[in-house]
Amino acid sequence: MNNMQSCPVSGLRTILLATDGTEYSEGAVRETINFAKQCSTKIYAISVVESMTDYEGFSAQQAEESFEGKAKESLEKLKARAEKEGAVCETILASGEPYKCIVEAAEAKNVDMIVVGRRGAKGLTKLLLGEVAANISYQNILVATDGSSNSEAAVTAAIEIAKQCDSKVIALSSIRTIYEQENATANVNKAVELGKKEGVAVEGLTPMGRSYEAIVEAAGGRGVDLIVLGTYGKTGLTRMLMGSSTERVIGLAGCAVMVVKGDGGKAATV
Repeated sequence: MNNMQSCPVSGLRTILLATDGTEYSEGAVRETINFAKQCSTKIYAISVVESMTDYEGFSAQQAEESFEGKAKESLEKLKARAEKEGAVCETILASGEPYKCIVEAAEAKNVDMIVVGRRGAKGLTKLLLGEVAANISYQNILVATDGSSNSEAAVTAAIEIAKQCDSKVIALSSIRTIYEQENATANVNKAVELGKKEGVAVEGLTPMGRSYEAIVEAAGGRGVDLIVLGTYGKTGLTRMLMGSSTERVIGLAGCAVMVVKGDGGKAATV
């Protein structure tokens, strides 16, 4: 019961952890286990072995078998570590394009959160995702909103986390022309009002510029620890991993990024 009360994200039942078994994944592994313990959440740990076409000194088959063996060993160690710390963990070994395997596993297991590292071995490098810093001690949280139901889910998640962590929230709605100012102001004011109802301080910003640039600049200049974004529709996870403003924020941000899926509040923290 205490774990559920301290969980910063409601309804967090399952987490998909993508790991390449290197030191670059350590932050993601550590924080996934922390989340799982606090939220009584099940972990699905996935490692993806890419198809080899050329590997010096080995045939493609030998190289794949070597990497597959190492991936299995790494996953088993991770499972043992998670279970030793009181978390339930199931492993998944996949082969193919990393982003496709991760998305397919997330959809098949109906996970509520995806965690990966920013850098690592060849496969995860392609994802351009940020190393997790979800240490449940955020001081400043930035949430981007455009007034859509998807961004409203992000605002709700940001305020919920802030309430648990006693954090401050910055609600940002960027504009490209002065004609968008009224709508942007209404978007952030809605977040401010929701914050007041929940006892969370929310500051509104309506900067001029491209959304991802405005988000990254504001986060860097205001000591933001976590950026919360909304994604869109049933293909949201695929679009997030394959290319979008969200991916640019993840690649450029110097802090953790949580992507909240509007339909059902599913989230990916990176």
